[in-house]
Parts: sequence; C-alpha cells; structure tokens
Amino acid sequence: MAIRKKSNKNPPVLSHEFIVQNHADIVSCMAMVFLLGLMFEFTAKAAVIFVTLQYNVTIPATEEQSAETISLYHYGIKDLATIFFYMLVAIIIHAIIQEYVLDKINRKMHFSKTKHSKFNESGQLSAFYLFSCVWGTSILVSENYISDPTSLWRDYPHTLIPFQMKFFYILQLAYWFHAFPELYFQKTKKEDIFRQIVYIGLYLFHIAGAYLLNLTHLGLVLLVLHYFVEFLFHISRLFYFSDERYQKGFSLWAVLFVLGRLLTLILSVLTFGFGLARAEDQQLNFSTGNFNILAVRISVLASICMAQAFMMWKFINFQLRRWREHSSSQPQSVKKKFVTAKGKTSRKERENGINGTVTSNGADSPRSRKDKSS
Repeated sequence: MAIRKKSNKNPPVLSHEFIVQNHADIVSCMAMVFLLGLMFEFTAKAAVIFVTLQYNVTIPATEEQSAETISLYHYGIKDLATIFFYMLVAIIIHAIIQEYVLDKINRKMHFSKTKHSKFNESGQLSAFYLFSCVWGTSILVSENYISDPTSLWRDYPHTLIPFQMKFFYILQLAYWFHAFPELYFQKTKKEDIFRQIVYIGLYLFHIAGAYLLNLTHLGLVLLVLHYFVEFLFHISRLFYFSDERYQKGFSLWAVLFVLGRLLTLILSVLTFGFGLARAEDQQLNFSTGNFNILAVRISVLASICMAQAFMMWKFINFQLRRWREHSSSQPQSVKKKFVTAKGKTSRKERENGINGTVTSNGADSPRSRKDKSS
C-alpha cells in the first residue's frame, strides 16, 4: 500500500485519483441508499434483503426444550445481497480506522514507505482479528461448543443455525470480499497484488466452504483459533515498528502458531475421521444439506491439511529469514566495535608514532630540542 498524499488540487470528477481519495464518501452514499429504502413501503421489500438476514425459520416452543419460540436461519441465494451491503460497511469502517487512527500514528512515527504499508496492514487486520475473536468466543460459550466437543459433528447437517452465528459468517465473507476493492483504493503495489489475492482467496474458500457445507460449528472453532494466533502476530508487529528491540511477542506467536496448526489438524481429523465417519446417514442429499460422504470428507480434510502445510512453509521461511538477518547483523556490530577500537589506538599512534616507532617529526619535538641544548 502506497502512502496517500493529499494535495490542494481537486482531481477531475470520476477520475482515478478522485475515486481513490473519496471512495469512503462514495461508498457511504451507496450504503445510505439501501437504508433510505427501508423508509418507503414500495422499496422496503427490496432494501430488507440487503440490510437484514434472510431465510429465518421460527421453531415453536415445546415443554421439553424451551418456553419461548426460537428463530433459526439457513443459507440461500439472497445472502449474496446481504454480503454486498455489509461489504460496503466494511469499506467505510476500513476508511475510518485508516484516517482517524493509523494515519495519525504514521505522521507521528515518520515510517518509511515499506514500514508504512506493513503498519497499515497490521493495524487493520489486528482490529478485525480482535473483534472476530471476541465475538466468535462469545458464540462458542453461549452455544456450549467448548464444553462439548462432540457438538462439532453431532446432529449433522447443521442446516439451521442461530442468528449470531449466521451474522458472524455473513460479516466474515463481507470483510474478505471488501479486501479486493481495497487493493485498488490503497494503491497496492503490483508485486504485492498476487500475494494479497492468494491470501484473501484462501480465507474466502475455507469460510464459504464451511458455510455452504453446513460445517459451521467446526468452522467457527477453527476461525477463532486461527484469528487469535494471527492477532498476536500483527499486534507484535505493531509494537516492533514502534520499538525494534521488541521481540518477545514474535517468540510467543511462534510457539502458539505451531500449537494452533497442530490443534487445527487434531480437531479436523476427529470431526471427519471419527465423528462424521461414524454417522448413520452418509448419503448425499442437497435438499437436507447433507454432504457427509467419503469423497467430501476426504476433500475437505485434504484442503485443511494443505492450508496448514502452506502456512507452516511460510512460517519456516519467515523464521529462517529472521535468523539470517539476526546472524548477519552480529558480524556488523562486531566490526563496528573493532573499527572504533582501532580508531582509538590510531589516535595514540599519532601522538607516539606508528606501530611503536618514532616518526621523523619526533626528533624535532620540544623535548628532543631541550636535550640537545643541554
């Protein structure tokens, strides 16, 4: 991401620079259109599809389960409209954090262009990861998924999910979809675009896969686990930019990263190799949302394992690069000490001679002249 320079000259309307400078205002106006549509009866039906969650099912109260009616949700094609609206909201929040938080810190710290882009990236992602971790953990606690691990595969398919869980997945998809236009708005460098697209695509592929295959319980647990580890990395990088001597956060992140990958594989193997493999209904049925067949289980498990292997490969490369930088900086520091020590001895040599010998000017020193006169 390049540094956005504000100029006094107003660029032409609808030009590239105009859209980049005013994209938050343009997107805000688009979102306001949908909100205003809720105020009028003839547009409310269309606007509701974008603003509120769709496909709710009301379950009547029973004496055994609860005394109140429960509203659960499933997915459908209308969710694309809801994702689009909250993608606009994500762009607006992104711009607010950038302008009122990150840009002010950047002006005080005077980062270089490289550090500036990495600081912005870590600032945005750390805020999102923290928000998602707190929200996802509250859902796990309220639905008792932590206390009962068998809920990850019990009663599959999980076609009906509570409001909080569906809204969580909608916002997750909206956030990662918003990252595509942000590549344009933030003027991402060409050499970084492919890396960012792969990074965003992996998130969308796995989140959408868990949502569409009705694996929302397992997906939520793995997302919270992954987001917590990623939050530690980006918050450590923010502290590192403010003080390069700060390295403890990276050490803690390295340990938790490996543990997180191991725990992800354990939960995935338990769910697909133990829980779903022993389920009674193992027939593909699109109407009931049952995808519990051998081919799907192997494909999903292989996808998770490949993603973990890819992240471990990136992690090992990152650690090797840090080790090389640390080892290369040590000889330079030793060399600097040697040069300074050599500089101190050379100052004495100028006074007493070079390599312990008297210079030609030494014979004309005041002390030698005094000896001659005596």
